[in-house]
Amino acid sequence: MKRILALCMAMILAMATFAWAADDTVRIGVFLPLTGQNAFGGQLELEGVQMAHKEAGTVLGKKVELFVVDNKSDKVEAANATKRLIEKEKVQAIIGTYGSSLAMAGGEHSENAGIPQVGTSCTNPLVTQGKKYIFRVCFIDPFQGAGAATYAAKTLGFKKAAMLVDVANDYSVGLSNFFKKSFTKQGGQIVATLNYQSGDQDFTAQLTKIIAEKPDVLFIPSYFAEGAIIMKQAKELGATFKIMGGDAMDNPEITKIGGKAVEGFVHTTFPYDPSMKEMNPVAKKFTDDWKKTHSADKEPNVNAALGYDAYMIIIDAIKRAGKADPAAITKALAETKGFVGVTGATTINETHDAEKPVGLVMIQDGKKVYTGEITPDL
Repeated sequence: MKRILALCMAMILAMATFAWAADDTVRIGVFLPLTGQNAFGGQLELEGVQMAHKEAGTVLGKKVELFVVDNKSDKVEAANATKRLIEKEKVQAIIGTYGSSLAMAGGEHSENAGIPQVGTSCTNPLVTQGKKYIFRVCFIDPFQGAGAATYAAKTLGFKKAAMLVDVANDYSVGLSNFFKKSFTKQGGQIVATLNYQSGDQDFTAQLTKIIAEKPDVLFIPSYFAEGAIIMKQAKELGATFKIMGGDAMDNPEITKIGGKAVEGFVHTTFPYDPSMKEMNPVAKKFTDDWKKTHSADKEPNVNAALGYDAYMIIIDAIKRAGKADPAAITKALAETKGFVGVTGATTINETHDAEKPVGLVMIQDGKKVYTGEITPDL
């Protein structure tokens, strides 16, 4: 009997200790592509999350713990990552991820478990569609697709466009459709749409057909590595048309891969870049802090900024909720209005998407230059 009583007491103490520990910390999960095709973007976003965590490591007097899982740029791994964060790590909120298809795969577990998930740079509308617990700090593809089309049609005065689309990627397919819709609405014509598959390295056949159609602009909703190769091969084939892309091209590696071929390239982005002439105080502090801890050849980019903002918007929601309960965090996130982060003022709308301007970056003299913002013609 004494042994049974001692065992019971030990179990009670253990449970009490666990409850105290759980109540004394806020557990935030992070799932990002730290390896695989999207690793560079995922690693930058993790750096942004870690910067924010270092700055705001406590909330409501409780220590914030981060639990990071690599989704390996794979849909199945993304689903497994969120499942592990929810079931094993018992997180109260999740950050992630770079890559819309990865966010959708992981989001199913978050939605079913009632755990709020804040996306970083997952821009496909389907990520949040019909979801109660899924949010994001980035704008969605209809906005940036229309932004790119509006810049091409109205600012540059182009009439004919071609597209080169990764048919195996939800982001690429979706963004190309929104560009096409807006460009044709503004009187433009899509003269060619050619396809490729993720991981392809030779685009000469598609580019040869596109060149023959003589477009004013080629829109490539690609990830940076493939996009840089496309531009390099286009130049080698003698292409003279303008080339534009989306936010997944916002990566300093494109100049290293594409060399002089990327000169003049324009892509849409979120309203942050270290080359901005005017920054809000949060963006300036973020930029200064980054430069203090990184070498001069590694500038912050918008992925790091979005990682930072995703963490901070969760902390802000917890503060406003007054507790770290998942349901309370979800409610507070849905009520977010005018949250000022690195990427500007963010308001979460009724579909749980972030409303913010569409920025534009151009490669000039081998460097990214933030050229301003554009209001999309939807």
